Amino acid sequence: MSMLEIGFASTGIVLFLIALRAPIGIVLLLVSFGGVWAALGFQVAWGIARAIPFDFIANWSFSAVPMFLLMGYVASNGGLTDGLFAALKIILRRVPGGLGCAGVGACALFSAASGSSVATSAAMSRIAVPEMLKQGYDKALATGTIASAGTLGSLIPPSILMIVYAIFANVSVGKLFLAGFLPGALSAAMYMTMIMLRVKANPSLAPRAEITATRADTIAALKQVWPLPALILGVLGGIFAGVMTPTEAGAVGASLAMVLAALRRRLTWTVVRTAVRDAAIGTSTVFIIAVGATMFTSFMGLTGVPRAIANAMLSVGDSPVVLILMIAVVYIVLGMFIESIGIMLLTLPIFFPLLQAANVDMIWFGIIVIKLLEIGMITPPVGPNCYVIGSALRGTVPISTVFRGALWFIATDMITLTLLISFPAIALWLPNLLD
Repeated sequence: MSMLEIGFASTGIVLFLIALRAPIGIVLLLVSFGGVWAALGFQVAWGIARAIPFDFIANWSFSAVPMFLLMGYVASNGGLTDGLFAALKIILRRVPGGLGCAGVGACALFSAASGSSVATSAAMSRIAVPEMLKQGYDKALATGTIASAGTLGSLIPPSILMIVYAIFANVSVGKLFLAGFLPGALSAAMYMTMIMLRVKANPSLAPRAEITATRADTIAALKQVWPLPALILGVLGGIFAGVMTPTEAGAVGASLAMVLAALRRRLTWTVVRTAVRDAAIGTSTVFIIAVGATMFTSFMGLTGVPRAIANAMLSVGDSPVVLILMIAVVYIVLGMFIESIGIMLLTLPIFFPLLQAANVDMIWFGIIVIKLLEIGMITPPVGPNCYVIGSALRGTVPISTVFRGALWFIATDMITLTLLISFPAIALWLPNLLD
């Protein structure tokens, strides 16, 4: 077999094993090792397997991953996110579908502290969904809202997916964080607009909640949520002002989250132990997949598969928009079956040569990729965020109902994605200001 044939055969094996639900990080490691062994011999494969993990993990920028994860878990377990939904439902009580809009807003703010879509959905599903169901909301609307708004954890900085993408694409993490701010706000606004329009057209979907609140009640509710905006401002403000690098901001954020939890008398050894454990597990998962993807990238480079695919796609059309649309189709299809970080790290080595040949801005493309991955998180049949909601509700709402509710948000995401592709300035305006 030629090198190119080995490369395509190995890619097919990877996709087949992932379809069987094998761990993607292990699959990439083993297939890459076996492919290099078949092509160049055992000694070369062993040399690559020894060198790449150390060189990759030693990347200083990756230290931001455990720090931001720790910050999110401390903020969640330490009570810094408590009261978000309660405060927003008071503020938005007169808006059609106010509880749904409050759920979207709470998810957006929680996302700015957690950096994880699944964590955001899990946290808000236990708070917002039961409240909406209690008030008579349509089950599909209530569950679909939180499943979909939870995906904002990937797009609103700080985001773990953004950090991993920035390292692989060799772009500035700080600029990518800046680029995600407006698209994240746009996504949240589009979700709220869609909810309000649907409820306005069909009020039975979301009966007006019986919420009475005085000015004193509103002020008291806002006092309960001040720690989270303070944490977000301290971390993102430091990055955007150029005072801290994203890596330093992760450490500052984790420390600040502990200080704020302590001020609220919610910082216990149990909270710290649980947060550290969950952050370690999350970091290990990301690193195993990332190391496997790095080996797969090296292997693909040796076989010439990325160059062959790039040439084939360029023969169809070399317009950046046409290429982005073709890539979007690939991501949407893969998003039905593979989790987000696996898709990104599996495909980037293949698409990078194509994008570089077309002079595509990699910051802009990063935002497009993350938006596509968000859509995959709620797309049947795998859609992990939908299963998180179903699990949190202990089967009281069928998973088919959750997916049915998410379909409206997928359609809304498609409109948002069209805007991001048509107007790159939405993503690039803030990073360009930094220049």
